Formats: sequence, C-alpha cells, structure tokens
Amino acid sequence: MQRRDALRAAATAAALAALSFSAVAQEAFPARPLRIVVPFPAGGVVDVVARSVGQKLSEKYGQPVIVENRAGAGGSIGTDAVAKAAPDGYTMLMVGTGFTVLPQITKNLPWSPADFRGVLSIGSVPNIIVVPPETPVKTVGELIALARKSPQPLTYGSPGIGSSPHLSGELLAQMADVKMTHVPYKGQPEAMTDLLAGRISMMALSAALAGPHLKSGKLRAIGVTAGQRIVFHPEIPTVAESASLPAYDVRPWTGVFVPAKTPEEIVRRLAADMTEVLKHPDVKARMDTAGMELNPQPHVEFDAFIAAEGRRWAEVMRKAGITAQ
Repeated sequence: MQRRDALRAAATAAALAALSFSAVAQEAFPARPLRIVVPFPAGGVVDVVARSVGQKLSEKYGQPVIVENRAGAGGSIGTDAVAKAAPDGYTMLMVGTGFTVLPQITKNLPWSPADFRGVLSIGSVPNIIVVPPETPVKTVGELIALARKSPQPLTYGSPGIGSSPHLSGELLAQMADVKMTHVPYKGQPEAMTDLLAGRISMMALSAALAGPHLKSGKLRAIGVTAGQRIVFHPEIPTVAESASLPAYDVRPWTGVFVPAKTPEEIVRRLAADMTEVLKHPDVKARMDTAGMELNPQPHVEFDAFIAAEGRRWAEVMRKAGITAQ
C-alpha cells in the first residue's frame, strides 16, 4: 500500500509539474522576436495583411514582429523555409489560395500541406469578373450565351496557371459547360494591358484592382466570384445569381500557418491574439483598402477548410487536364 501511495503521489507531482511547465511556457511566449514569412514580393494583398497584423501583434507582445518577403517559385521558396523552421510559434507563414493549388500542379515540391497546421483564416478578397466595355454582355449569363454561339472560344487572362483568376475562369467554364481559352501571362500588369486593350475577352480581378477601372468606365463588371455579394460593390450580382450556377463560389483567401509540430497551446494563443488584432480599427481600415473581407476562422475549422480546398481544386485541375509539371 505504501509503495502504491508513493507511486501515485509521484505521478500526481509529475502531472502537476507538467501542467505548471506548460502554463509557464504559455505565459512566457513570446520571449523574443517573431517572424511572418510572406512567400511573395512586397506590396501585394498578402504582404499588406501581414504588415498590418504584424504591427499590432508587435505592440501587443512588446516584441518585434518581422515580415520577411521570400518570393520565388510561385511561393514555394518561402513556404518551404517555414516548413523547415523550428515548430515553436516564432516563425509563421502567411499565404493564400496557392497553398492548396501548387501541390496539384507542381511536381517534386519540397513541402506539403501536411507539413503545416493552420493558425487562423484571415479573410478573402473576392474577384470580380470584368470585360472590356465594347464586349456585348452585361451579365455572366450573357457571357455564357455568347461563348456557346461564338465560332471561336472566348479568352480569359490570368497572371499564371493556378492563380485565382485562372481558377475563377476554369471553374466557370466547367460548371457552365462552355469552351473558353485560358491565356496565362507572366504577371498581372501584362494581363491587364491586354484586357484593357480588348485583346482578351474577360478576366477575374480583385475588387481593389478592378475598382478604378470600373469607375473610369474602362472595364465593365458582370459578376462577383464569391457566393454572396460583396460589401465593396453590393450592386454587382454574383456569378451564382446572374448565371444560375448556385454552386459557383471562388474566394481567394489569406491565412496563417505554422510548422505541423507547433504545440497546441501556442497555436491557440496566436489564433486568439490575431483574432483580437483584426478587430482594431486601423487594421480593419487597411483591410478595406486592400479589398479584403475579414472572416477569422479558428485553427480547427481552418484546417478542415484547407483540406476541402485541396480536394476541390485537385478535381478542377484534373478535369482541365492540368497535371503537375
């Protein structure tokens, strides 16, 4: 009995010590500077979001939060750097839809979505499908009708295979069962030049990028890719509405990830603190300017969303005949 009591007491002491250590570790985090890796050049939507969130986190933590742009290979270079970082919460990845698409179209990626766990979904920047003003359509339904009777396939541009404008156009063609030709460009500026000149039929643009051209009349909006109308342009119907495609919904998202083995308590702490930061008026104002609709989604739900997105776009790429290169 004495030996059993001694063992029980020792086990209880060990459990209490473990709990105490966990609590202290959580209270101590963060004890040094943090890093948010953005695998794209500075100035894009993801970069703007990272800097806005990083600044407020720095104020909250009393520690520097450094945003590091590590662009290249469609986002793979920066993403791989975080996959190989210490799983301690001090190195985070802020990325977008390409995180679930790149594995479908790129062979021998040095990282996998399984190397990460989600911290928080930040929000989305819905695209607006636009056409040159001389195009004789005012709705996506009319665009589909034009595509069906046109002797040559309509064309849509994008800044590259797997980008959200590409996904928006490809999903529309598949769901409407029409033939459209994807024209990938080296980047957004080149695609915009041809769109404004009327050399391509249509393109899906972020609300922030499309806004000035809609106001000037250089482009016409015919549908929003999100499943519901967006707060920035509530007058524009959704593709689902205007084309009778109720399942059509494309929302380029932005979220935060950490290496897969990062402790649960640190993931929860980061998720809670970022959710609080996103409520700050300064951050909300910057998100509005970037055209982002905030929709913080906790890490468990975010991980489930990421898995579903991977399956969804894998199927779209398969139907399009796009295989890993």
